[in-house]
Amino acid sequence: MNKALVESILQLSPIERARLLDIIAASLDRPDSQIDAIWLDEAQKRLDAFKGDRTKGIPASDVLG
Repeated sequence: MNKALVESILQLSPIERARLLDIIAASLDRPDSQIDAIWLDEAQKRLDAFKGDRTKGIPASDVLG
């Protein structure tokens, strides 16, 4: 990592560093259509299993406490 860059960032105010952190975090969380398709397929399989009585649900009160 570039030491001068880190030093420059540390000179920013806490608000500016927080904004920079938000920008960096957002840049890492980009949509990925391939992953979305995999999750959609998994969700459909789980729904089909539930509707076909091949699995059972867990009451929300058991999950949430």
